Order: sequence, then structure tokens, then C-alpha cells
Amino acid sequence: MLMIYNSPNYCVVEFAALSDNRSLSAGGYEIVDKHARREIFLDGELAAQFRQEVQKLIATEPSEDEVDDFLGQFDSLMTHPVILH
Repeated sequence: MLMIYNSPNYCVVEFAALSDNRSLSAGGYEIVDKHARREIFLDGELAAQFRQEVQKLIATEPSEDEVDDFLGQFDSLMTHPVILH
């Protein structure tokens, strides 16, 4: 588990690929909307696609606002509340 992005609005954590776990064979990403206190976990094909899109975005040397705008496209998919254990 590695935090790859952290802003006042979003946090993204990357989970390493696991060759013995089919759903995590491409790794996984947890995206947290800090203000809405909701999150989504992407694995499998969605994780691979997310990784490709992030690599393209990083190549443009985006500002924090541009990264937050990119992550904002996942807001409507974030249905799990963030709960502390």
C-alpha cells in the first residue's frame, strides 16, 4: 500500500499487484473524497485503465487543481462511506 496522491480534497492509495489474486492481478487503487467522506476501490481492468489515464495526466505535469478535477470524475461512483476502525 502506497499513498500516491494527497491533496486537501482527495487521497489516492495504490495497492501492489498480486499474482496469486485474480482481482488484484493489475493492482488496485482506493480514491477517497475527503469532503464527502466517500471512497471507491478500483481493481482489475478499471485499475489498469486508471493507471494508464494517470500516467498520461502526469506526463502533462498537471497542477493540483487539474489532478483534483481528474479525480472528480469518480465522485458519482463513490458510494462507500469512509469509516475509521
